[in-house]
Amino acid sequence: MMAELKKRTLKLSTGRQVKLYGTSIGISDSLEIGEGYAPNLLALNAEVKTDKTSSLHVQNPNRFTAEELMELADYMMQLWLQLKSNIRKYGTESPKLFARETGR
Repeated sequence: MMAELKKRTLKLSTGRQVKLYGTSIGISDSLEIGEGYAPNLLALNAEVKTDKTSSLHVQNPNRFTAEELMELADYMMQLWLQLKSNIRKYGTESPKLFARETGR
């Protein structure tokens, strides 16, 4: 089984469930993990019309192309894989787990 995020709850294969405030989980270039609150880069939105009907549409305010979105996905996957590698190498208690940013 793999972790899943449903109804703002992170469900892990261990049976542990963690309630989240945001709608997603993200990773920074320093490999820190946090919750995301606003799906503002690419999202599925319901558009309510005046007659109370609704339709779904894609929100892409930066007009990312398919290639740009795949590049972003590759970048994010690279960060998650780097985090996994660092966890294997350093464990979860070492500051070496994180990639250092300048100015921090």
